[in-house]
Amino acid sequence: MDEYNKFGHDASEDAEQIEQNNNKAKKRLKTNLTVDSRIVQLFTFDLNQKRRFVIGTDEAGRGCGAGGVFASAVCFDKRSKELVEKLENLNDSKKLSPKKREVLYDIIKENSVNSTVCIEVDEIERINILNASLKAMRLAIEDVINQLYPVPSGKDKLVARNMLSRSEIMILIDGNKRIWDFDYSQRYVVKGDSRSASIAAASILAKVSRDRYMLKLDEEFPEYNWKENAGYLTKEHMALIDKYGLCKYHRPSYLRKHFAKQEQLSLF
Repeated sequence: MDEYNKFGHDASEDAEQIEQNNNKAKKRLKTNLTVDSRIVQLFTFDLNQKRRFVIGTDEAGRGCGAGGVFASAVCFDKRSKELVEKLENLNDSKKLSPKKREVLYDIIKENSVNSTVCIEVDEIERINILNASLKAMRLAIEDVINQLYPVPSGKDKLVARNMLSRSEIMILIDGNKRIWDFDYSQRYVVKGDSRSASIAAASILAKVSRDRYMLKLDEEFPEYNWKENAGYLTKEHMALIDKYGLCKYHRPSYLRKHFAKQEQLSLF
């Protein structure tokens, strides 16, 4: 894996070249914000991928013991000074308050090409959470690509469309895994939701979408208090599982060790 600095440059580039590229990126963003501001750094990272379109993707709910896993993909196909400044608070969704996430969610939805996909519990249990997360990312990315490059009729046009899209797109994936058997240029970015504008935006869409989904599940099963714990296996959630048992939205594979331990304790 190539090494890149926080602005998305090859780490082997010299300081003068990096500064030139950063200034070019800031000029393209047409903003009065300084190059050191977080939002300029996030967009600069994407601009320095040197592709026409950058699609960032992230997931939410991978570590939960209940509910589906969500993934979103975002492409800022039209950047403007106004958009950059509206997104000044853009950051990793985990570092933002729910109120700020909701505000940014609407801005991102209205000013990007985006898609959000949920893989439900039964499929998570069947293919495992890593495969489910990568599948959700892939489906969301494919939807964004199809919005950017509508699928034409006719085999020759389809081949040309696929060649063009593959040459013009870079996919940035939060974490340390690439999407398997996916014929597009892609790069994983560790802590990408704090480094890339498109990944940070995807993290917000995925997080807000999943939180809303868990509120609906909470209405069906209020005894687990999902409106507060969002399905994560907090101490309170575990106690409620012990009291009420599992429901259809729980992930049994996440609780095998817990129940095995409970069974062992019951022997004494």
